[in-house]
Amino acid sequence: MRHVAQSTGLSAGVAARVVAEVAAYFMESTEEYVRRRHRELQADGLRNDVIFPRIGAELASRPVAPPTLSARQLRRIVYT
Repeated sequence: MRHVAQSTGLSAGVAARVVAEVAAYFMESTEEYVRRRHRELQADGLRNDVIFPRIGAELASRPVAPPTLSARQLRRIVYT
């Protein structure tokens, strides 16, 4: 956190919040991520035939990517 504050010029409090938010984002389980992104993308008016491929691509680009999930597997996560 100290490094983030020093290297960005953020105050210690703001740097701590940024670090906490980034850590929480990457600690989110695959299932939590899929459910959250599905809700967000549906709220944007997208349909499942667009949502599931997008979520699959997003999962593949995460720093620690889970195994590749099919649209059917993603659908099961969302609807169970």
